[in-house]
Amino acid sequence: MARTDRLMRLMDTLRRLPQPVTAARLAEESGVSLRQLYRDIATLRAGGALIDGAAGVGYTLTEDTSLPPQSFSRLEIEALALAQSGLEQIGDTALIEAGRTAIARIVATLPDAQARQAMHTVLRSWRQQDQRPPVAIDLALLREACWQEFSLEITYRDMQERLTNREIWPLGMSYGEDTLLLLAHCRLRLDFRHFHVSRIETMTRGAESFRPKRVSLLRDYVVGRRNRSASGAQG
Repeated sequence: MARTDRLMRLMDTLRRLPQPVTAARLAEESGVSLRQLYRDIATLRAGGALIDGAAGVGYTLTEDTSLPPQSFSRLEIEALALAQSGLEQIGDTALIEAGRTAIARIVATLPDAQARQAMHTVLRSWRQQDQRPPVAIDLALLREACWQEFSLEITYRDMQERLTNREIWPLGMSYGEDTLLLLAHCRLRLDFRHFHVSRIETMTRGAESFRPKRVSLLRDYVVGRRNRSASGAQG
């Protein structure tokens, strides 16, 4: 790998991974030895990159507006625009506007040639308009509960039209072709559940915080799903 490409890849890795990130993880992601990584970090610092490092902790990148703007390949620009155009099919106006704003901010930092490429992308996302049931609750509150890890009190009508009151720990949302699903840990069932967001009739903020359990809960959910899939395959 060329030196310039290697350094750009290292900067991208520092931006992408949760910080601080260890030298071992950076070396693995960059495909270089630890010795080479230390040299590349020194080179980036000499070039003006603000990279803090502490033994046993890892490296942290502080973005500096005096540094050259990020560079994207033509295909990366197309991928970003394609992802943003796909939001139009979801129907969540706040999410659509956030995507448009993010793309505009990225384009504003690109060199002129790449900015022109972003204005004339050739890839588009299209499918028939989703027939999603209307959502009655505040999606902004739902997203905030996932991010900030606080419980929600909901009134839910299940697929058999039974109405129940539940406390949940919301973990993430999935946009399917015809529905919006919420993955949560149901405090009533003490297990993971998928809720159709359109079937949540009322929702208020709960009093309980489940921070910092979200990551471990998601890990448990993935492991459990894999185990069930493996058991089904063996059977």
